[in-house]
Amino acid sequence: MDEALAVAALAALAQGLRLRVFRALVGAGPQGLTPGALAAALGLPASTLSFHLKELMRAGLVTQQRDGRRLIYRPALSQMNALLDYLTAHCCEQASSQDCELAPAASCFC
Repeated sequence: MDEALAVAALAALAQGLRLRVFRALVGAGPQGLTPGALAAALGLPASTLSFHLKELMRAGLVTQQRDGRRLIYRPALSQMNALLDYLTAHCCEQASSQDCELAPAASCFC
């Protein structure tokens, strides 16, 4: 992941409703959620949800798949893992490994 992608992802998550949407999708896991189920779970109007899903998709944090007439939204966990790896890539470079609080497996989001 490069800096521009990291900034885009962080900017998308820096908005409260988008963060709630992303967290709800993470909670749903790989099966994802339909917009109707997501809107009902979060108490959001469809138009508001649509706007925030588009922003999350543009940042690469959410994917969309058509299943017949339904749309399924899923979290892009590989992209989130890449963001976490980017943010922690230089963790504790100036400290001994014993002083680092981030365990090697702690950067895995899923």
